[in-house]
Amino acid sequence: MKQSLQLRLGQQLTMTPQLQQAIRLLQLSSIELKQEIQEVLESNIMLELADEDRTSGQDGNTSSAPEEPRTKPSESIPEELPLDVGWEDVYDNVYSTLGPDESDSDFLFQRSTPESLHEHLEWQMEMAHFSERDAIIATAIIDLIKPDGYLESSVEEIHRNLAQQLTDLELDEVQAVLHQIQNFDPAGVAASNLSECLAIQLRQLPEDTPWREQALHIVDQHLEALGKQNASALKKNLELDDRQLEGILELIRSLNPRPGTAFDSEEAQYVIPDVFVFKQNGRWEVSLNPEIAPKLRINPFYSNMIKRADRSEDNVSMKTHLQEARWFLRSLQSRSETLLRVARCIVDRQKEFLEHGEIAMKPMILRDVAEELNMHESTISRVTTNKYMHTPNGIYEFKFFFSSHVSTQSGGECSATAIKAFIKELVEHENPAKPLSDLKIAALLQEKGINVARRTVAKYRESMHIPSSSQRKRLL
Repeated sequence: MKQSLQLRLGQQLTMTPQLQQAIRLLQLSSIELKQEIQEVLESNIMLELADEDRTSGQDGNTSSAPEEPRTKPSESIPEELPLDVGWEDVYDNVYSTLGPDESDSDFLFQRSTPESLHEHLEWQMEMAHFSERDAIIATAIIDLIKPDGYLESSVEEIHRNLAQQLTDLELDEVQAVLHQIQNFDPAGVAASNLSECLAIQLRQLPEDTPWREQALHIVDQHLEALGKQNASALKKNLELDDRQLEGILELIRSLNPRPGTAFDSEEAQYVIPDVFVFKQNGRWEVSLNPEIAPKLRINPFYSNMIKRADRSEDNVSMKTHLQEARWFLRSLQSRSETLLRVARCIVDRQKEFLEHGEIAMKPMILRDVAEELNMHESTISRVTTNKYMHTPNGIYEFKFFFSSHVSTQSGGECSATAIKAFIKELVEHENPAKPLSDLKIAALLQEKGINVARRTVAKYRESMHIPSSSQRKRLL
C-alpha cells in the first residue's frame, strides 16, 4: 500500500468564544441574567455600573463613553479570538456562571420557604402537650400523612409497626392519638378516605349549622350517589325536596376534599417581564425593561492605566479584563437587540390579541418569525424561552403566542389558543344542570366556522384541566 498526500476542500461550522457567550446570554432568563451581570461586575475590574450623575473623569471633562486606551500596535488587544478555542484556553481568570455564591445577599435567595403541612402539624403537636409515649405515636402518624392531607396507612398498620418500639401498645391508644390529630388544622386532615374527611369537617361545625346532620348522613351513607350526581336517588332515599337538597349540597360544597393542598411546599416563582407592550398614539409600542440589564460601562480610570505599554503581569491582567469587558458589553447589546426585534415581530402579528384577548389569537409558529427576521429557528427558540412580555392583558411568556392552527370553513386558519378560549367561554356559560358534551362543543364551533373534531375538543379541554360533561354536571 503506497502512501500519498491529498488536498481536500471542505466547510466546517465553528463558533468563536464571542458567539458562544452571546448565545449563552441570549437563552438566560431575566433573573439568571441579573445574576450573571452581578458575577461579572464582581470578577472584572474594568466593568462598573454607569452612574448618570457622574460622567466626568478625573480631569473634569464629561463624556458619554470612556476614551479607548492608547496602546502600541504590538500590544494592541485583538478584536476576535481564534476559532474553536474556549475562554479557559486563552485566559486564566475566567469567571464562573454556575450560580450565585453562598454569600450572595440578593433578596431572591433569602426568601423564607413556605410552611409545609408536616411542619404545621408538628407545631400543633408540640402545642398539644402530648406525653412522651403519645408524642411518638403522633409523630409516626404525621409522617404517614400525604401532601393532600390523607393518611396513607390504616390504624392497624400503624399499630403493628409501633408495637415493635413501644411495649404493650394497644390499638385504642393509636386511635385516640389519631382522633386528636384529626382535630388539628386544617379541618379534615389525617382521614383515611373522602367520606371520613368530609365527615370530620362537618362534625367540627357548630351543632346548630343548618343541614349539618343531613349532610353527615349523605357523606357517610350515600357518597356514591352524590359522586354520580344522582339527585333523584338522594331525594328518594332521604325524602327531601329540591329546596332541602339544594341547602345540603351547598353545605357539602363548602368543604375541602383535599385539606392538605392549602399548604403548598413549593416556593413561589416571581416573573420579571423582559419587555413592556403599551399603546401610544394608536400604535402598539415595545420597550425593554431597564431593570433587567443595568447600564454598564468600562471604568475609565483602570482603562487609562493600560497606556503603560509594558509586559508586567498586572498590565497583562488588566488587558485581559478589558477585552472580556468589551465582549460582554457587545453580547449584552446583541441580546437586547435580538430580544426587542423578536418582541416587536410578535406584537405586529398579534395585534388582535392585544385588542380583543385570546379569542383573537392568530396562529403563528417559530418559522414565521424566523423567516421575517432572517434568523434561524433555534435562535428564535432561545429568545422565546423563559422570556416574558408585559401587556395590558397580563404577563405572558413569549412562547404563549406560538400555537398550531385549525382550518376554518372559509379557508382561513384559527389558532389553538383561540379555540381553547372559545371552549372555555362555552363551558363558563353552559347550564350546570345540562353541561355541554364534547360533541356539542364541536358542533357549536363548526357553527362559528371552525372545523374541529370531537377528539380535538376533548384534547384541548383536558389541557385546560376542564372536567368532562358528566363531572361538570351539578345536581341543582
